Amino acid sequence: MSSDRHFVIVGGGLGAAKLAEALRARDFEGLVTLIGAEEHLPYERPPLSKEHLAGKKSLPEFTVDPGQWYRDHHIDVRLGTTVTGLDPAAKTVTLPDGSTLSYDKLALATGSTPRTLPVPGADAPNVYTLRTIEDSDTLIELFRSARRIVIIGAGWIGLEVAAAARAAGVEVTIVERADLPLRAVLGPEMAQVFADLHRANGVDFRFEAQVEAITTEEAIATDVANGVRLADGSTIEADAVLVAVGARPNVELAADAGLAVDDGVLVDERLATSDPDIVAVGDIAAQQHPVLGRRVRVEHWANALNQPAVAAETMLGKQAAYDRLPYFFTDQYDLGMEYTGFAAPDEYARLVVRGDTAAREFVAFWLDSDNRVLAGMNVNVWDVTDRIKELILAGEPVDPDRLADTTTKL
Repeated sequence: MSSDRHFVIVGGGLGAAKLAEALRARDFEGLVTLIGAEEHLPYERPPLSKEHLAGKKSLPEFTVDPGQWYRDHHIDVRLGTTVTGLDPAAKTVTLPDGSTLSYDKLALATGSTPRTLPVPGADAPNVYTLRTIEDSDTLIELFRSARRIVIIGAGWIGLEVAAAARAAGVEVTIVERADLPLRAVLGPEMAQVFADLHRANGVDFRFEAQVEAITTEEAIATDVANGVRLADGSTIEADAVLVAVGARPNVELAADAGLAVDDGVLVDERLATSDPDIVAVGDIAAQQHPVLGRRVRVEHWANALNQPAVAAETMLGKQAAYDRLPYFFTDQYDLGMEYTGFAAPDEYARLVVRGDTAAREFVAFWLDSDNRVLAGMNVNVWDVTDRIKELILAGEPVDPDRLADTTTKL
């Protein structure tokens, strides 16, 4: 392979760093340029709502590689730089100063952006989202001064921030449109486990609630948020508001360049986009999954960690397929959880629980109508993820009663 080839990675998160690692690990000797919008070297994001927010980890501990690694491996890192254009025909990317970089192969790892609310007061001071290290640092400072906060959204970020806030002694009210937290992800039975968990730790839920406005009060120079008003006319007072209503994939660059997009950048099993010289990984990758037999886009750490190895193979012209099952995890209060597989709430036929949900020590399995395992979630039960994977990949019917029996080995 010619050493004058130029591979460009657009993105500055875990996926981008792991792709740079994977290219060098596969003896690619050409030029590698990594272009990241943030001023920091690539870092992992889960600690922003977990260990870092809880004061247990600092940024250097979850920065993927130190600066010396990039220098030693001759990676041209350009931080604080947002690519403004992509021309697949000319095989160039445009930088903020109008200059262009030519590439032979390109990787998109542009991540996602927190969604905002189209309501009055949404852009007022004291309204926060969580995506960057600066956002997490801001929340840490907030927890030291605030007495009460409102969190809009009961997804993973909302619940993890709520757990950190409660640990810091802050009163928390969560406003959620659904009737339970995480219902769209876990279905009603397991969603109830998380509702009970947070209520036991003092969180006030407002379910089936619509936010009409983020209320404000006049401060020295401007109006600052002081709570929310719901559609039923009720108000909830707060010192700050966190909006945690999901994220949107950053597909604008790909879409403007004419790549196929639909709730993400469409990629095949090799993570190649509609342009064979461009791959996509992480939050933006809507992949045709070879095992699940469907297109999935998963906004979780495991994809950003593991997809780059396959993307690197594809960029190097080798055969590879990303066939790992979706995986994610959370830590809230005394609950640790891992989830493996994929089971849409409206697609599974039954839920089988193995263990004690009241004690929050169990494994839950989502089964289809033929009693085949679609997904599994272990809560405070460890070293079972490989067994869960085997049950899913086997694709064979199981006996639900034996599955629920803790005396029967998985």
